[in-house]
Amino acid sequence: MELYVLFGTFVFLLLIGTPVAFCLGVSSFATIAYLGLPPVVVFQRLNSGVSVFALMAIPFFIFAGDLMVRGDIARRLVALAGAFVGHLRGGLGQVNVLSSVMFGGVSGSAAADASAVGGLMVPQMKERGYDVDYAVNITVVSAIIALMLPPSHNMIIYSIAAGGRISIADLFTAGIVPGFLLALTLMVAAWWVAKRKGYPVQPFQGFRMIGTLFVSAAPGLVLVAIIFGGVRSGIFTASESSNIAVVYALLVTFFVYRSLSWHDFVEATLAAVRTTAMVLLVIGCAASFGWLLAYTKVPASMVALLQGVSDNPIIILLLLNVVLLLLGTFMDMSPLIVITTPIFLPVATAFGVDPVHFGVILILNLGIGLCTPPVGAVLFVGCAVGRIPVWDSVRSIWPFYGAAFGTLMLVTYIPALSLWLPSLFH
Repeated sequence: MELYVLFGTFVFLLLIGTPVAFCLGVSSFATIAYLGLPPVVVFQRLNSGVSVFALMAIPFFIFAGDLMVRGDIARRLVALAGAFVGHLRGGLGQVNVLSSVMFGGVSGSAAADASAVGGLMVPQMKERGYDVDYAVNITVVSAIIALMLPPSHNMIIYSIAAGGRISIADLFTAGIVPGFLLALTLMVAAWWVAKRKGYPVQPFQGFRMIGTLFVSAAPGLVLVAIIFGGVRSGIFTASESSNIAVVYALLVTFFVYRSLSWHDFVEATLAAVRTTAMVLLVIGCAASFGWLLAYTKVPASMVALLQGVSDNPIIILLLLNVVLLLLGTFMDMSPLIVITTPIFLPVATAFGVDPVHFGVILILNLGIGLCTPPVGAVLFVGCAVGRIPVWDSVRSIWPFYGAAFGTLMLVTYIPALSLWLPSLFH
């Protein structure tokens, strides 16, 4: 009965439009009251959920990404991407994807990627004869590449939700090959759609121009090397690297590019504070919710249920993918990571799935959810940038969904795509 109280209250509040953090907190309170436990338990679990040192990395990575967005980094990366792939069929679509790879490795945020890259690319694509829905669709789906590449703060949340037992450095490393694979499949989809619609091809700008633009964009790209290289080599932790990223971002935008005004700095600071407060409140309330799931033995029950359905890991992984994709269409990513990890990670490991591999599967699944209605945050950002209704985007986004789903299946059933690179560092 307590599970009916927990999930019933949560779903009811979600349906009437209550913010997710309060849905989690109030449903936890209701269940605690039903069980006759002291209400202070909710606050204790909330406090313990946010009192994790590794969480310090999140606000600083968010801050560093926001500084880069406002400090002219995105424009330079887009120009460099254009020199590399702008001459391919549907050139600006290809540029959009490669820009997401470059900028995603700086920001670590899909929403920031869609806003920054989309703000630059969508107007250009419209001016050069591309349909606006094509421009928005490629912007939206390619933005989830940022979730797979370091410094993805969602990888950090997953590590914490798993009890802190999974190396953040391994997760950062594990997402690189799947992230590049997603970029490749999206570029193929962009080429296919562009060929069907007869979109234009830009002239190749030459290797000299590539070199010039690379030098211009290099200070921004170095940030990725600092974050990944430092964490992977053990020189500093993820939390320490996030602080270094902020200092480096300030130095580059203030003194190298001289593109960050005092007003931009204040706005970036306030935006990082707002985003951090929202994320940490969700994580804290989700920690109470997750503790109740463990208290009522939901993970063990889920393992037993799925073992009763099938003992074939292929079938179990397919079921997990379906459930995660469905959940991702209705909830935002951060709370879903905290809620679903304690439930589904034991199931995955019971069937022989490596926790690092499952983390990549989980992040990619929920990333796709950010691009799907009715609660696709990145989809809404892209449509707002392109100034088109969500329905106009959804009607033609299917080739890019197909590329993302295809990548998800490859990542799910070929563990080496996620585990090969981390294995080289052990």
